[in-house]
Amino acid sequence: MDSVRTPDERFEGLPGYPFEPHYATTVDGLRMHYLDEGAPDADPVLLLHGEPTWSYLYRHMIPILVEAGHRVVVPDLIGFGKSDKPTRIEDYTYARHVAWLKDLVDQLDLRGITLFGQDWGSLAGLRLAAENEERFARIVIGNGVLPDPDSARKAPAPFLLWRAFAKYSPWFRAGSIVGFGSGLKLTTGEKAAYDAPFPSVEHLAGARAFPLLVPFGADDPSAVANRSAWRVLRSWDKPFLTLFSTGDPILGSFDTFLQKRIPGTRGQAHARVRGGHFLQEASGPTLARRMNDFIAATPRGR
Repeated sequence: MDSVRTPDERFEGLPGYPFEPHYATTVDGLRMHYLDEGAPDADPVLLLHGEPTWSYLYRHMIPILVEAGHRVVVPDLIGFGKSDKPTRIEDYTYARHVAWLKDLVDQLDLRGITLFGQDWGSLAGLRLAAENEERFARIVIGNGVLPDPDSARKAPAPFLLWRAFAKYSPWFRAGSIVGFGSGLKLTTGEKAAYDAPFPSVEHLAGARAFPLLVPFGADDPSAVANRSAWRVLRSWDKPFLTLFSTGDPILGSFDTFLQKRIPGTRGQAHARVRGGHFLQEASGPTLARRMNDFIAATPRGR
């Protein structure tokens, strides 16, 4: 598949992002960027972003998690951040995103993983965990879900509006979208950091594609795989925590959906934190501290 790579100079001098880049090559030859901070022999915390963000979203959380002694791995999904970007919307599928992440996890041989997923980081991350259960010790989800093809829940109206915008709008500025979705006034430098991966229209195919790939209904191409993943999650008794925000109009109520269906959520310190859809912007340090407490309270094997 044809792909483009964002020039390195687009990422120079980003505020609050001093992290060293690392790269892996996927089985189909695409370069995936990831951060790898903290002690290399510590159990990993895997932070997965959604759309239209990248690892920059986790800049407030990484230092706090590292200070607690964790190894923190933060990929840029293919099509985002410093990772390669296939130029055709049709090149992006749900299955490919899961496969690209599995490729990275396998190459790094990550085990005892604590997953944090938000937005598409949850859709891909929960599939990844369910399909590779032996690698994961616990899960934290913030403003995310795995769509269940057998659920009666319909796509929220704000999501349908977002999907139409992503598909048809000639204007697509990630910095402004993240600022609006965070409920915050981002600085000029922060907005520029979110815009940095997308210098041209051909770099935007992945961001345009994501809303179109969210599955609703039993006839979606991903329904079979999601149904299999839910069979695993309905018996998932490893620790599972929800940390949702108070101001997400799209995914804000799905914490209770997860808590009712996943055994590992029982007895956990679920919480709501300040913020909009991109809760890492408003409450990143709070999320990181709650994750540290959760990991300390649920040692591996418990």
